[in-house]
Parts: sequence; structure tokens; C-alpha cells
Amino acid sequence: MTKALEHLRVLDMSRVLAGPFLAQSLADFGADVIKVERPHHGDESRTFPPYLKNSAGVETDESAYFMSFNRGKRSVTIDISKPRGQELVKALAARSDVLIENYKVGDLRRYGLDYEAIRAVNPRIVYCSITGFGQTGPYRNRPGYDYIFQAMSGLMSITGGPDELPGGGPAKVGLAICDVITGMYSSFAVMTALAHRDRSGKGQHIDMSLLDTTIAAISHINMRYLIGGFVPKRMGTGHPSIVPYQMFLAQDGPMVVAVGNDGQFAKLCAILGRPELAQDSRFRTNPLRVKHREELVPRLEEAFVQKPVNVWIESLTKQNVPCGPLNDIPQVFADPHVKARGMHVRIPHPRAGSVSMLANPARLTATPPTYDRPAPRLGEHTREVLSSVLGLSDQEIDNLAATAVI
Repeated sequence: MTKALEHLRVLDMSRVLAGPFLAQSLADFGADVIKVERPHHGDESRTFPPYLKNSAGVETDESAYFMSFNRGKRSVTIDISKPRGQELVKALAARSDVLIENYKVGDLRRYGLDYEAIRAVNPRIVYCSITGFGQTGPYRNRPGYDYIFQAMSGLMSITGGPDELPGGGPAKVGLAICDVITGMYSSFAVMTALAHRDRSGKGQHIDMSLLDTTIAAISHINMRYLIGGFVPKRMGTGHPSIVPYQMFLAQDGPMVVAVGNDGQFAKLCAILGRPELAQDSRFRTNPLRVKHREELVPRLEEAFVQKPVNVWIESLTKQNVPCGPLNDIPQVFADPHVKARGMHVRIPHPRAGSVSMLANPARLTATPPTYDRPAPRLGEHTREVLSSVLGLSDQEIDNLAATAVI
């Protein structure tokens, strides 16, 4: 099978999430991704529990977190603080199409591995720098993790329940969403830069910031402020412009309903046994429902609690009223539709026999994603890469190991 990106080599010098996510996305479609790590330490996410169990049920040192963002890669260990290590990275970069790094601004310049230094040995390289605040601006030298950017981007100001309710106040999204968003935006940026290179013959430097990408992802919420001065409030599971569009408690648990137009609202009311609500002058149109939200929602809550989730979903789905259960993670992977879509895959693993992985959600008919290898062990491919890519002899590689360069 032809792999869409099998002609590309990617040097992944990033750690933890956003950069590794980007690199894994390229590996899924065939790119040869070489992950450069510190000898004896590696990517710090290798230490994040829980850990994979081997075929005998014994816990290994392989982290589920690390495995989430590093499949399909080859791992080499190189000490970039040593001049010979810097030479090795430059030699690999000279033979690569993309370099990804997420060091603090200016750190790689100390090792002669910044964009200008790498461009000098490979003018065609696409060099992607991922940082918290970007390469410019007054905050460029600040450290930061995802949580910081959820707060500073405004995301937490619109996430969570209203202050006046018990348990209300700003809330963190339940995953490192700023990192994931940055990885996604970076994928597009890298492919755009490669398309430009294919036409012009010239590479370029990409400056990606977790703060920038999260602000961009808040999209229409921010545009409502920029255009109309609207400052959104936290609404829990509700929607500022559409009612009803929120979670409701059924007889046996929570579910969500997303009524997008007046016709769907009339159908919802009929199914709930409250057809008069659709004719009520306060609720006939969505703008009126938004205005009278506090009067409408309690009436709907009284109706939903009368029957279990599956009964409501079956009835509403038959009438094309958008709805769904509020699943926990085990329920997600037990869902027949998720199974049919193949979002859970198993790939061979040398220690566990096979290992569960999340599938790449992109469905391409001619060049689908492939999962040829699990996340690598630290330095698993050092000798292989130095030999096959750089042409070093066994003796030269032994000398590098003896001098703690690799």
C-alpha cells in the first residue's frame, strides 16, 4: 500500500504532547519519524503512569501517556550538549524534510541547533518551533503548560457552571486540550510549508504558540466579542444562543439534547408529552426561548426525569431530534458505532504481544493511516538510524556510546 508521506523524513526533537502529537500524525501516514531523546532519560512523559503490562501481566516501564503520542517513530538517543552530539543532529537534519522542537525560546541556539543553523545545512527544511507563548512578544521567555493556556486564553472563563450555582466557577477542560489543538494546527502548518517548498524549493520556520492556537480555536466566541462586544458567561452545559441545547437528567442518568430549530423543538415537546410548550407564546421561536430560558428549562427537566435515557433517545432519534447519552470512557468504547468506525485498534507489540491504540480519525480511501510499529523504547533505533541514515560504522557507533554521546 502506498503511504502518502512515505517520502518524508521528520526529526522529532519535541517532548510530552503537542510536538509528539504532530510528529505522530505524520508517522501515521508513512513519514519516517526519528525521535531524538536524551540518553538515559528520554522524553519525560515516559515516566507518566499508568504503564503497559507485558504478556505475562507484569508491569513494564512503557507509559500509556508516551504511547499515546509516539507510535510509528524510531527513537535515537543523542546528547546535544556535546559537540559531537550537535554534529549528529545537524547531519540528521541535513537529510530530513521537517524538524519539530518545543524547547524554550533560544535554548537550541546555545547548541547551534536553531533554525538559522539548521537552514545553513539544509535550506529546504521545514523547522517547526512549538512554545507556550511563541518566538516573539513580551511573554516569549515564560515557561508554561497546557493548564496555564486554558486560563490565559479565556477558555476557562467560558467553561464550567455559573458562579452563583453550587460547584460553579471556572473549570479546566478534562484533557490537555491546548496541546492537542496546537498539534492539529501545527500539522496543517507543516503540510502547508511543505507544499510551498515543493513549488519554491525553500523551507521555512514555523512559529506555533499554545496561547495563539487556543485563542484561535475559541473562534466564534471570540468573534462575538470582537464584532459585537459580547462577553460570554459560563453556562455549564447550556448554550448562549440556542435553547434547549444542554444536558438533562433522565430517570437513570444524564443525556444531552441539541434542538437546532423550531421544528425540532415542536417534536421534542410532543415526545415529552408537553406539546403545549411549543405553542406557548414565550417559547415559539428560539430567540424567545433564549429570552425565557429560566421558565422553559425547569418544565423540560420535569418531563425528562420521567423515563430512562434509552427510551428518550430511541423516541427522539426516530423524529430526527439530535440527542445522545452522556458516556463515560468505558461506555465510549462499548458503543457499537465507535466499534464499527474502528476507533480502537490493536497493533503488534514485542513485550505485550499486542497493544491497544486509538486509531487516527482521518479516513482516506487511497492512503489511509497505518500503524506499523508501537511507540519505541528509549534509544531502540539508535544504532539502526546512525548506520542506515548517516552511514556510520559499528566502530564509530561504539565510540559514540563509549564517550556518552549516545
